[in-house]
Amino acid sequence: MSKPSPISRLWRYATHHRPQILRASLWSFLNKAFDIAPPLLIGLAIDIVVEQDGSVIGRFFPVETLRGQVVVLAILTFIVWGLESLFEYLHGIEWRNLAQTVQHELRIDAYDHMQHLEMAYFEDQTSGNLMAIVNDDVNQLERFMDHGANDLIQMLTTVVLIGGFFFVAAPSVAWLAFLPIPLILWGSFRFQRRLEPLYARVRAQAGAVNSQLGTNLGGIATIKSYTSEDREKARISEESDRYRLANKAAIRLSSAFSPLIRIVILVGFMATLVWGGFETLDGDMDTWVYATMVFLTQRLLWPLTRLGETMDLYQRAMASTTRILDVLDTEASITDGDRHIDPLAVKGDLRFDRVTFAYHPGIPVIRDVSIEIAPGTTVAFVGATGSGKTTMVKLLLRFYDVTTGAISLDGIDIRELRLHDLRSSIGFVSQDVFLFHGTVLDNIAYGRADASFDEVVAAAEVAEAHEFILDLPNGYETIVGERGQKLSGGQRQRISIARAVLSQSPVLVLDEATSAVDNETEAAIQRSLEVISRERTTVVIAHRLSTIRHADQIYVLDAGRVIEAGTHDELVAFGGSYRALWDVQTGDAVEHHPHGVER
Repeated sequence: MSKPSPISRLWRYATHHRPQILRASLWSFLNKAFDIAPPLLIGLAIDIVVEQDGSVIGRFFPVETLRGQVVVLAILTFIVWGLESLFEYLHGIEWRNLAQTVQHELRIDAYDHMQHLEMAYFEDQTSGNLMAIVNDDVNQLERFMDHGANDLIQMLTTVVLIGGFFFVAAPSVAWLAFLPIPLILWGSFRFQRRLEPLYARVRAQAGAVNSQLGTNLGGIATIKSYTSEDREKARISEESDRYRLANKAAIRLSSAFSPLIRIVILVGFMATLVWGGFETLDGDMDTWVYATMVFLTQRLLWPLTRLGETMDLYQRAMASTTRILDVLDTEASITDGDRHIDPLAVKGDLRFDRVTFAYHPGIPVIRDVSIEIAPGTTVAFVGATGSGKTTMVKLLLRFYDVTTGAISLDGIDIRELRLHDLRSSIGFVSQDVFLFHGTVLDNIAYGRADASFDEVVAAAEVAEAHEFILDLPNGYETIVGERGQKLSGGQRQRISIARAVLSQSPVLVLDEATSAVDNETEAAIQRSLEVISRERTTVVIAHRLSTIRHADQIYVLDAGRVIEAGTHDELVAFGGSYRALWDVQTGDAVEHHPHGVER
């Protein structure tokens, strides 16, 4: 089945705005109706001078003198121009406000829908492309609704009203005025079909440029440290030039439209001028009708020269609309459950029951894992890079769903729980700490916007962050910069821990929370973790084994399987993979020189 057109998809989306769309369309119609009346008034003025007492005004209005007819014509002119101005104001207000409202709603709806899509969606997309959709593409649609929609309605109004007048007043000449229109419309739709793929390419390349810019600005420190400014400038230049060339192809085609249409219009205008003139000279057409037709032919055909520009705007908007609505039509594979739990009442009983998971079909990264984590206990996952440690946490938070098996919280399959309740029950401290551009206070209170200042301070004290925060230029009101770039790694990590403390979540997940800090900071973080993990179910992904020596249970993962389990002392005594890792980290492992000499 063929996909609906972008305009029909947009019409369905804007269902609740249809009354406003129809009202704006009515104002556009009335504005154009009164806008094309002045040529008729000019014709009536000529009629008064030529026909005098037999003029149209004289026949339809009870005035006895020619001066009176002129006054009546002046009053009609005032009314027509006044109403034209009124409806121009009304359609301008209606369309522009509608454009702003739809722009706002589309941007918010698209962003909100993105937020609820699974993590796999974002791994297949670039942030720059997604930003282009919610910004550039939405703005393209706004520009069309600001001007293009009104132009299309007014062109249609012009054709209908002037055509009606021509076929009533001078049917023998009317066909000449309309002779170019089929050719103009055919050319417009032909250009439209050829422009559509060109503008789709333009919008895709706009996303590519944004993506590369976002990547480079996010990695500016790396670019500077490797003095890669010139290379990255060339990379951006290459993407930007592709965007320029994509636009160039579209511009070349769209720019050819208006000059070609002007020639066609000229033929229609000349035919009306000559044929109508002959009929008037022969006495077969009234002078005022001929004068009106000459003016109206130009008013009929000349606006069609802007049809190319309007169609150009339309195609850009429809290409953008397709990208926006494709996001909104993307179905989330992680669906919300319907069971409600009170996060503060959660005990923290976690179970992995024969869990298998694959990011790509047929390539499992977690294989038949069964683990029970009792409430209030601390467990740790260790293993080499790629063993599946972080994936276990992603499954627990339902960033992904298990391929087979089940994960339960307090005996309830997490797929049955509301995502808000599940994730509110879990405090997450990541290795890659993300701080928002804002104050220290805002970042600590991110998970609990209603927290008092005293509660924020208490959480910071538990995380041993309070003292360094007071040393910052503005204390808790200090701006941390984008991603917290004004703070050190250890400071960011302690703010992240304070955020988890303040959340009061009954389950705490620590994803290598001390892997990127110095020994002193690690010791401070460890003291904090010992405090906050009391009476909480704590899941730790550890790189430094010294940080999990006191865990109630340690699971060693290898290629997605649990190959060892026990306490620190039990696993060291066992002498397996964990013991080997421990020996390497403590320096007890025997290293061998490449040539066989021990050292």
